[in-house]
Amino acid sequence: MFEIIDVHNGNVDEKGFFCMRSKPKSKGYQNKLAWLKQRFQEDLKLKIVEEDGQPKGFIEYMPSEVAWRGINGINYMIIHCLWIVGRGKGKGYGSILLEACINDARLQGKSGVAMITSSETWLADKSFFMKFGFESVAQAPPCFELIVKRFDKEPIPRFNVGWDERASEYIEGITILKSDQCPYIEDAVKIILEVAEERSIRSQVIDLTDCEQAQRAPSAYGVFNVIFNGRVLTYHPVTKREFNKLLDISGV
Repeated sequence: MFEIIDVHNGNVDEKGFFCMRSKPKSKGYQNKLAWLKQRFQEDLKLKIVEEDGQPKGFIEYMPSEVAWRGINGINYMIIHCLWIVGRGKGKGYGSILLEACINDARLQGKSGVAMITSSETWLADKSFFMKFGFESVAQAPPCFELIVKRFDKEPIPRFNVGWDERASEYIEGITILKSDQCPYIEDAVKIILEVAEERSIRSQVIDLTDCEQAQRAPSAYGVFNVIFNGRVLTYHPVTKREFNKLLDISGV
């Protein structure tokens, strides 16, 4: 038996938010929990699919005007994350969650649903969404695609282009622009700062505290951007070895 749980301020402390559920006392988990409690007041939706009482995946989405991705849109629903793991895969749970989001958007009178996907890592690939009537409408470096499912002929969301110009504002050393939207970011920041110290590279961390800052970040992912000497090195958490390799490639 499976069940779709609508998570909100009234039950999030009990149900959690799927990610890092084995480490509820960690800083990353607690930061995300606090972030969610604020976002629920801005109409963020979080749905978890449970099988026999065990969580197998989730979907998180919110209105385009307040979404935490590098896009600009009016009257759309933006999916932040859709994730099914382990033995939950292949049972149609992803389809059920996506259809729930689409139906919710229709009921709210939205003009459609959009999501940023990636052909590489950390974000979902677009192929699954194409089966539900999504179409690719734009690309952004290094590997992002904006996909949209339209309900009407109103203007669709667009990328907030100008990535290189925004990254070039941070020209010295390593700058980490991060939010609490993803609980894994906290540990990723620690790794990057350790590498910076070991290599005697100047570093700084800047918190993204509202959706406007995330929408105008130097990458389309928005909520996590690691910049070295004016260029984005990664938008997703990496291991210590991976980050050292990125710096080596950059000529440090």
